[in-house]
Amino acid sequence: MDKKNSLRAGAVVAGTTLTTLLMTSPALALTRDDGDDPGMGLSVVETLGLYVALPIVLFVVIAGLVMVMDKSGKRS
Repeated sequence: MDKKNSLRAGAVVAGTTLTTLLMTSPALALTRDDGDDPGMGLSVVETLGLYVALPIVLFVVIAGLVMVMDKSGKRS
């Protein structure tokens, strides 16, 4: 019975993935819309800073603030 459920789940996932891939068309991204005014592209350094370094820095700052503000370690 377990093998049957696994096969059914695999078929559903494969069908969903195939349907999604067939319905999306990357060629539509090349057509420009009315009023479309794209800006300058990002360099590699800017992209890495924005999507890699900035989230890591924000995570460290938030984690640091939580650890500093945590008062559960002080028991009276």
